[in-house]
Amino acid sequence: MSAYNIVSVAGSDPSGGAGIQADLKAFSAHGTFGMTVVTALTAQSTRGVTGVHPVPAEFVAHQMDTLFADATVHAVKVGMLGTSEVTEAVAEAIGRHALPNVVVDPVMVAKSGDRLLESSAVEALRSELLPRADLITPNLPEAADLLEEPEAADLATMRAQAARLLELGPRRVLLKGGHLSGGESVDVLASRGSDPVEFRAPRVATRNTHGTGCTLSSSIAALLPQRPDVAAAVGDAKAYLTEAIRRADEIDAGGGQGPVHHFHAWW
Repeated sequence: MSAYNIVSVAGSDPSGGAGIQADLKAFSAHGTFGMTVVTALTAQSTRGVTGVHPVPAEFVAHQMDTLFADATVHAVKVGMLGTSEVTEAVAEAIGRHALPNVVVDPVMVAKSGDRLLESSAVEALRSELLPRADLITPNLPEAADLLEEPEAADLATMRAQAARLLELGPRRVLLKGGHLSGGESVDVLASRGSDPVEFRAPRVATRNTHGTGCTLSSSIAALLPQRPDVAAAVGDAKAYLTEAIRRADEIDAGGGQGPVHHFHAWW
């Protein structure tokens, strides 16, 4: 059987730890064939983002239309979008092509604190893109932005916010609890009509966590066509990411927050 084709719609990270570069590595690590639609160019390193150059929305749509007219696509991961115009163009293309297994990682702020989504684009994300998503994967600050309420500080609030995020239209929500304290990192998967499911992993002591959100969402997208259900894909993706974080200190890519080790099973 030929490989599954998984598409990353996201920005470029020259340091290789996040964005389309991280997505392609994660796709490959899970035995799938990666394709990309570039939404923005960034100037960044492990120390931070020094510039963002958005791709015009018309050309983002042109990339998607050209690719999807030719290739069979089994899943799509959407990451950094940057502007409201690009967000709307991506949402329209997803609907136009009836794309399957759409995973949206609502990238708003980089680990360095640099904003990657214009404030004016948040409403377009809420109203246009999230209702087209099969799964969204916000972290706690992103969930707070989307809901316009304080950031969750405990697991009970996480469960409640995950349920409220479902009201924005996605079929499922994976709310990531990496920003909480404690010995475990707990994520909450909420689905319509089902009780929430929790995924736990030991917290790893390392500063090298650049691209964890990109890597988790792209891993889930790659695994969705290969697993019997979403929970299985999420569980296997979280286990992969945990080991990638544990082995992150083996990579020397700069003096700041380094990337996780996408190919820990091979190197």
